[in-house]
Parts: sequence; C-alpha cells; structure tokens
Amino acid sequence: MRYGTTTATAAILMALVSAAPLTAGAADPKAETTTQEAKTMVSDSWVTSKTKISLFADERVKGTQVSVDTAKGVVHLRGKVDSAEAKSAAGAIAQGVDGVKSVKNDLQVVAPAGRKAVDARDSDIAKAVGTRLAKDSQLKKVDVRTDAGMVTLTGEVPTIGASAKASEMARGVSGVKSVKNELTFTR
Repeated sequence: MRYGTTTATAAILMALVSAAPLTAGAADPKAETTTQEAKTMVSDSWVTSKTKISLFADERVKGTQVSVDTAKGVVHLRGKVDSAEAKSAAGAIAQGVDGVKSVKNDLQVVAPAGRKAVDARDSDIAKAVGTRLAKDSQLKKVDVRTDAGMVTLTGEVPTIGASAKASEMARGVSGVKSVKNELTFTR
C-alpha cells in the first residue's frame, strides 16, 4: 500500500511541476510584454532585411545608397539617391514588403555630379553639431546624422527640455537646413 501512495504523490508532484511554468507565465504580464517586444524586434529585423534585399534586387534603385531602419513595422528610408524616380521607386518597393505598416521616405535627391560635395559638407555639419552638443552634459549621447543639410538627432535625453535644447543648438550650426528630432526621454 505504501508503494501506491508514493506513486500517487509522485504523480501529483509531477503534475504540479509541469503546470507551474504555464501558470507562472500566464500570471506575469511583464513576461508577456517582454515576449511581445522580442517578437516585434525579430519582426522588425526581418522586415529591414527583406526591404534591403528588395532594394538591391531592383534596377531602379542603387541599394547601397539607401539606409533602412524599421520600428514597429514602420520602415524608414534615408540616404541620397540619384533621381526623384529612384526615391519614388524605393518608397514603393519598401511599401510592397510583407509586414510593412508604413514607409517614411527621407531619401534626398542629389545628382551624382554633386554627391561628393554634398557628402563632404554633410560630414562637416554632423561634426559641428556633434561638437556643439557634446559641450552639454545632458546631450553628450545624442547621435547626429546629416543628409543634404537635414540633421537627424537620435538617442535618449533626460527631459523634453533637453530635447528642445538639442534641436535649437543644431539649428544654430551653419549649413543646417532643417532638424528632425527623434530623441526619446529617459524616465
């Protein structure tokens, strides 16, 4: 009889141990959120890869001229292309990729003859903006990217005030045509 009781106890313990991970995960909304974030990251990476491959495969666009980023299904195209047709084609190609919710087409049209001068000028502008922001302790970690005089600020800052200050400081640099502020706030 003792053998039967031990077997029954072991069976009950096995059932509880097997069910524990299921009930623990179901009761923990943080685990569900983390899982969803991981799925979104993998999905975004996959969309970025598929978009890059599609751009390289299309004759209308030089894939090396286009930078692709994806966040929550929104594809962001940046870089300099040779013509308005190439810019339009890149946007259409990206929109046609499975999993793309929308496309932000920030491609700049720069004729091949003027590309070298624009690229050199952009690097000077980015360096000047970066140097100016580095002087402020709240803005040292801001990333600066420049395309045809359009400055894009990315990264994290502590407050909305610091974000506004970064935009204002960038606008004050010679050669800056516009500033796109994509800074996020730490809490």
